[in-house]
Amino acid sequence: MAMNYNAKDEVDGGPPCAPGGTAKTRRPDNTAFKQQRLPAWQPILTAGTVLPIFFIIGLIFIPIGIGIFVTSNNIREIEGNVFMYYGLSNFYQNHRRYVKSRDDSQLNGDSSALLNPSKECEPYRRNEDKPIAPCGAIANSMFNDTLELFLIGNDSYPVPITLKKKGIAWWTDKNVKFRNPPGGDNLEERFKGTTKPVNWLKPVYMLDSDPDNNGFINEDFIVWMRTAALPTFRKLYRLIERKSDLHPTLPAGRYSLNITYNYPVHYFDGRKRMILSTISWMGGKNPFLGIAYIAVGSISFLLGVVLLVINHKYRNSSNTADITI
Repeated sequence: MAMNYNAKDEVDGGPPCAPGGTAKTRRPDNTAFKQQRLPAWQPILTAGTVLPIFFIIGLIFIPIGIGIFVTSNNIREIEGNVFMYYGLSNFYQNHRRYVKSRDDSQLNGDSSALLNPSKECEPYRRNEDKPIAPCGAIANSMFNDTLELFLIGNDSYPVPITLKKKGIAWWTDKNVKFRNPPGGDNLEERFKGTTKPVNWLKPVYMLDSDPDNNGFINEDFIVWMRTAALPTFRKLYRLIERKSDLHPTLPAGRYSLNITYNYPVHYFDGRKRMILSTISWMGGKNPFLGIAYIAVGSISFLLGVVLLVINHKYRNSSNTADITI
């Protein structure tokens, strides 16, 4: 017997099946979710609800921005402990492939990852048929200039300034995220079977003579591995501790900065710099956050004024037209 079939059958689920079969249908289940009958709420935006929000944002953000900006500008080099930073410009640590080029399991001391790094580290995963430790582009490009600061005394004899190299990394990074491979006291033995990154001058187990600041837990290495969001950035290099409350950390005078140049920047058209700064409750000197708060608050307040004028003008026009009619 012939069966008629049309487009309506397809929409409704197709023609009846053969005797003894199960009817097939593409129609969604009769539920509130699949039939789009869920309750919904949509705010009605009016001048009375929108305008106060703009003014409130402006009144909150502008004072906060001014406070942050003034605090940042009041940071000086002679108060409290002094922090020495190195800065790089035109260096894009936020590139997606660069950020992913690491093996966190290896950095956490996993023995299997040490000898078999993640493929995300390519092309800095293996060298000379040996696994690289630490692997990846981030570690391979680690900043390795040496900075030394001297105070030139009255007799023109340079007095070295003590630069503390521990205590510059985040506590969670130093004690949780970065761990050396397990094993005995000999750190070189723990890294047996691996090789140094291509651009490094020495292997990871020779970064420092202090066993508590060597290998993957070296704080210079840890600081570098926390990638920056912008192409111009600074990273903490050393800490100059204040020894006496009666004397400034860095007394007035002539200073000499000795740089052991290992890190070339010409191939990416970058620049290097050294910064000395103290910190406040909001961290180091950085006016960007304060400026951002002031800009957002000012724009919001200005939009509130403009919308208020527009609303007042057209509301009066509407009232006049109603009276004329």
